[in-house]
Amino acid sequence: MSDSYVECLVKAKQPMWAKILKVLLVTLTVLSCLVMFVFIIFLPVALVAGVGAYFLNMFTDLEYEYLYLDKELSVDKIMAKSKRKRVATYSLDRMEVFAPVYSYHLDNFKNRQVKEKDYSIGEVLQPDGRYAMYYEGGEKIILSPNEELVKVLKSVAPRKVFSE
Repeated sequence: MSDSYVECLVKAKQPMWAKILKVLLVTLTVLSCLVMFVFIIFLPVALVAGVGAYFLNMFTDLEYEYLYLDKELSVDKIMAKSKRKRVATYSLDRMEVFAPVYSYHLDNFKNRQVKEKDYSIGEVLQPDGRYAMYYEGGEKIILSPNEELVKVLKSVAPRKVFSE
């Protein structure tokens, strides 16, 4: 049994359309509230725009937390720094390979028909710090772990985890 415990928190990039839509909804809410004092008919518009801005913020302001403990990698989604949801738990015994996204170690897996789940930062940086994990032959999970998490995973499964 491994005594390692590692946490990694990454902030997902918010899409540009979400930022623009959020500004428009908040502006519409404020303007509708101001006009509502003169014309009460703008009350539903203000309510709908306010609720829309709230839910848009909840589902686009995301952070992912990766937690490694006892040969299990758990992924939690944190929405708007207020609500946490367990997205998935992966056993490292069932993992096939864990390597950087553009690594040659993933060449044998490129032609597979798999479901892709992206729990990364959502953008390509230079150098690209995203990793791909193929799990049980049916899933491809994209993560953005820190060096400490990769080092611990490599110590637990040295033949499955690659860092170059």
